[in-house]
Amino acid sequence: MTLGIDDPHAYYYRRLFTDAVRAIDAAAVHPLVDLNRLAVQGGSQGGGVAIAAAGLSATPVALVADVPFLSFFRRAITLVDTHPYAEIVEYLRVHRNAEARVLQTLSYFDVVNFSIRANASALFSVGLMDQVCPPSTVYAAFNAYLGPKKMDVYPYNGHENGEEIQAEATVQFLRQALGLSGGS
Repeated sequence: MTLGIDDPHAYYYRRLFTDAVRAIDAAAVHPLVDLNRLAVQGGSQGGGVAIAAAGLSATPVALVADVPFLSFFRRAITLVDTHPYAEIVEYLRVHRNAEARVLQTLSYFDVVNFSIRANASALFSVGLMDQVCPPSTVYAAFNAYLGPKKMDVYPYNGHENGEEIQAEATVQFLRQALGLSGGS
């Protein structure tokens, strides 16, 4: 969470987001890949990276972001004291004069800013008792998302969200979004 956090050009997530987009680019040129059925999917950090990738690449036609992390940093670090957001708080506790610089760096990697660029059909999920990715931060990314979207809400779940129920919902969503029938 804090590797390179003082400089947006050196921040760890810059490379991770770039790698995610390059993975999409590599898949897109593979002869066995149908560009009309390319999706990005992830949970927690993977959900945040999937949102960023969908915002940076026009290729994906579907996105699944389960309890996405990396959203609304400024709020998250004031709501929860659990890791991984706690790593940022611990950094700021020691580097007391770095808050403005750190928050500026984080603003470049906040997936809310990538949500407004994405247009793939999307399925989000949130656990309303999530102490890792607070629900308001998940909703920040969801509400900013430009493409068609749906949110699956699990009122009594935390970061695990709907587990096997969400897995089945994901399969159904991807079948529909990718134009697949039953066993395809």
